[in-house]
Amino acid sequence: MAQTIMHSRLSSGFLHLQRDKGFRTLPTQRRHAKVVNGDQEFAFRVVSCDKNLDSTKNFSGSCEKPIRTHTNKLLQTISATSDREAIIQPKDDYEAPWQNTLRRKWDAFCTFGRPYSAICTIIGISSVSLLPLTSVKDFSAPYFVGLLQALIPFLCANIYTSGINQLVDVDIDKINKPYLPLVSGEFSLGEGRAIVSALAFMCLAVGILSHSTPLFVGVLVYFLIGTAYSVELPLLRWKTKPAMAAFSMAGLMGLTIQPAVFYHIQNALGKPMVFSKTVAFATIFFSVFAAVLGAIKDVPDVEGDTAFGNRTFSVRYGQEKVFSVCLNILLLAYGFAVVVGASSSFLLCKIVSVMGHTTLASLLLLRAKSTNPKDPESTQSFYMFLFKLLYAEYVLIHFMR
Repeated sequence: MAQTIMHSRLSSGFLHLQRDKGFRTLPTQRRHAKVVNGDQEFAFRVVSCDKNLDSTKNFSGSCEKPIRTHTNKLLQTISATSDREAIIQPKDDYEAPWQNTLRRKWDAFCTFGRPYSAICTIIGISSVSLLPLTSVKDFSAPYFVGLLQALIPFLCANIYTSGINQLVDVDIDKINKPYLPLVSGEFSLGEGRAIVSALAFMCLAVGILSHSTPLFVGVLVYFLIGTAYSVELPLLRWKTKPAMAAFSMAGLMGLTIQPAVFYHIQNALGKPMVFSKTVAFATIFFSVFAAVLGAIKDVPDVEGDTAFGNRTFSVRYGQEKVFSVCLNILLLAYGFAVVVGASSSFLLCKIVSVMGHTTLASLLLLRAKSTNPKDPESTQSFYMFLFKLLYAEYVLIHFMR
């Protein structure tokens, strides 16, 4: 049997061999396949497909859409070893030139940096940076320089936080997230350490060179919280302490970025540094939302966390209970947003903020009803949906006046 498939880093399922039925891809992170790359063997993921793949036929004739895994490689199935395992290897005529090597490394880096989190950081900083502006004249060279000064170190700090967490959690990720680059073998531990070290240096260096006290303090606090969340040192590794893990997420996404960027842009524009109702709301709302994200993030990872003694809220109290509590907290946060929006003295702001937050709360409730807290794929999908709600909130905060 020899079948050819193509990789892409946007993936959501695993290849699964069913005895006497050929291959079938399943939308779950608990099904593993093996990739043979020289003398190395590592796990990979495949996009979900609803149909059985007849081992005697071509894949493209058995499935309505192409089967892709998480990086752009051409692979070939050569044999099956058990009911839930397939051995695949690079296609013989696939000799990666330096361009393809760079592309594979870039794909791995994108996965390493958690794109959804990096995008949230970029959107958040860009949105908050607009809050101090009072006229079109404020769109000046100092503003755009200040925006870049904020984007670069916070983005580096964001990827650093994701990277150091993966470096420390390699063994856990072999169970929970076998597609991550350090587990799959796309990055060696040495490469991972080099990337994390470079990002740490860049975020702190740019923060210092900006000559902006609010920005440097924000970046430094972000860096320290991200480090304390993951590293195994006395009194640290906050991710294993549920309350501190929630505080860490709140600090990373709420308590640091909002006020730091707001004050930094005011400073860059030469405006007096004053606190506003909008920034106060954004700091509170995003801190609460981020703390909930921290708890939801652990719901699909119970298997690995239990195996390594990480007593997360989900491990202690169960996935369904944690999911329910998190949902109620988010609904209360949206209720708070509606009340704050209704208190606005501007009619347009009042209408948009009330209707917008009501709509987001309704979408959240509808999505939660279709989510199974005990299904890792379902809860992971819900977790990604929450980031979309965050993106929308960065638009609505401009009407909280």
